[in-house]
Amino acid sequence: MSDIPFGKRDFETLSDFRYRLRRFQRWSEQLTQRAGVTNLQYLLMLHVKGFAGREWATIIELAERLQAQHHGVVALVTRCEKLGLVERRPGRADGRSVEIHLTRKGEKTVARLARQHRDELIRIEGMFEVPGKERLLRDGNST
Repeated sequence: MSDIPFGKRDFETLSDFRYRLRRFQRWSEQLTQRAGVTNLQYLLMLHVKGFAGREWATIIELAERLQAQHHGVVALVTRCEKLGLVERRPGRADGRSVEIHLTRKGEKTVARLARQHRDELIRIEGMFEVPGKERLLRDGNST
């Protein structure tokens, strides 16, 4: 696909996408701030709660989900722990690992914020579609 000519409309599409994405991020930042947490703290709780197949995650798994450095996630977990949102527990399978679990306060906080985020995503559904997607796919498959 990289051989497809890149025109003004493509720049406009990317610009509009990034604008809409940033508006959603800013809305999310303001919402979480009003709830007394940072956006990263919300995302950490979301990834713990949303981890597939279980109700906890390791630092390494959270670092991947957050696309962050291990030491930065350790510091984030410590801040969340001080707020009473998460707790560390020894790993069940490996004593060297640490499981990050939500506390009751964390469960309530992430549930409330996640519902609000879901409602906003439903409200703005369709705003992130790529205009001319069919043309782009068609032109990209012809080379």
